[in-house]
Amino acid sequence: MSMSVHVAWDEGVARELIEERAGLEGAMLPILHALQKKFGYVDARAVAVIAKVLNISRAEVFGTISFYHDFKRQPPMGGTIKLCRAEACQARGAENLAEHLERVHGVKIDGGYRNGVSVETVYCLGNCALGPNALHDGEIFGRLDAQGLEDLYASVARKTGE
Repeated sequence: MSMSVHVAWDEGVARELIEERAGLEGAMLPILHALQKKFGYVDARAVAVIAKVLNISRAEVFGTISFYHDFKRQPPMGGTIKLCRAEACQARGAENLAEHLERVHGVKIDGGYRNGVSVETVYCLGNCALGPNALHDGEIFGRLDAQGLEDLYASVARKTGE
């Protein structure tokens, strides 16, 4: 499991990422994904640059960023675990796992960072037969039980230095 490394916001780097993708059909989402991958979030200063390069309004750019839950508008404050709460994972105990995290660690799903870890809802990781599932740093963790989630949570917390 490798920790994502993001660089500090740099408008020059951001402009390169934006301009490299500007000619793509439906360029906005590839641009936003590239910025988030590089910096860990989409800085507010990118909105004007994207709008200008794509010749659209700032409102359209901001609307897209705010519509999609995965786009962050501030630098990450730690690690993120995405817990699948779609029907198949719910049927296999995902809600019990969410309740466990809140009860044992005070972590509220989709409630921000606690101990350097954020747990967010995701709907389907495509691993339904092996649910409940979670995703961290691009790796899917299947067949989670309370102990497996505890181990994952502790690992992510350790990486963030908390």
